[in-house]
Amino acid sequence: MVWFMEGMCFLPIFSVIWSSSTFIISYIIAICNRDVEVIFPYISDTGAIQPESGVFGFMSTIATFAIFATMYVEYKFVERVHETTGAVSPRLNKVSFAFGIISCVGILVVATFQNLTMMKTHDVGACLFFICGSIYAVIQSVLSYRGHPYGCSKYTCHFRVFFAGLAVLAVLPTIICSVLVGPSRLHWHTNDEHYTLHLVSTVCEWITTFSFVFFFLTYIREFQQFTLKLTVNLIEYS
Repeated sequence: MVWFMEGMCFLPIFSVIWSSSTFIISYIIAICNRDVEVIFPYISDTGAIQPESGVFGFMSTIATFAIFATMYVEYKFVERVHETTGAVSPRLNKVSFAFGIISCVGILVVATFQNLTMMKTHDVGACLFFICGSIYAVIQSVLSYRGHPYGCSKYTCHFRVFFAGLAVLAVLPTIICSVLVGPSRLHWHTNDEHYTLHLVSTVCEWITTFSFVFFFLTYIREFQQFTLKLTVNLIEYS
């Protein structure tokens, strides 16, 4: 069997590739149409105008469901580790999954409500995604260490801490600088007021987003170790 078809590892692989492609493709289309500046626009700005907004919304929706499925499978795996070894906290696992669900809702809000038309709703979705996604990564990192060696390797635990820490460090300047800059616009120039703050915010946004996405790469080896089966129980009516 090909390695990427072992167990459930196709899920995190697809999630990472599709999510990364979503941001990159919408960026390329926006650049070709000259809708945004080449140097680090906001990710959502690359999906603010047609036709890239349609591509961004469509691909982001698929990416969200792929990420949710990956989170759910990881949740079930950690749950099974607890049942078998008692090494991890089931309550912490549920809290992590809850934050993961909220972050997915945030992605859908960002993809559905463009920042040029419904900015406040869009910003709420972005905050849910960034903050809850970062918290999810942090809690999963903690669970990884507590579940070692029944889950992932020590090196994988370290990589999870790296991506989670990078997301946490980048999310704060992303939000703070964005608030200080005020309403966003698609085109910025180096002599514009608050250009430096805008650049810091956008760079940190890209770092936060890809840190969260690449976090799922650490699930690959873990997902090779198990499969997930769906059981259907029929309810008989008298």
